[in-house]
Amino acid sequence: MGSKKKAVKEKPLDKMTAKELREVAINTPGVTGAHGMNKDELISTIKEAKGIVEAPSKKSNATIRELKASIKEIKTKHAAAIGDDNSKMARIYRSRVIKLKKKTRV
Repeated sequence: MGSKKKAVKEKPLDKMTAKELREVAINTPGVTGAHGMNKDELISTIKEAKGIVEAPSKKSNATIRELKASIKEIKTKHAAAIGDDNSKMARIYRSRVIKLKKKTRV
């Protein structure tokens, strides 16, 4: 019955695990530092190296690291508002922190 083998289809990058993505990144020329990257960084780096154009997403372009940095800044403003007995601004800053934390959990 024939030696015909079906062509092995490669899984989409979004469906791969981080471990599989690291293997692909290591075998892709021009990609360095794959072991220190998380899944999102690996996907974008592999797509960039292979010349795949990413479709714009509806999500915010802010990464989790950027969100956490802004949370830290707002927390210092919140602490300053509490020290100045400005309860209105303290509540505003606290609600901003809560909204940003929710974005990191998506």
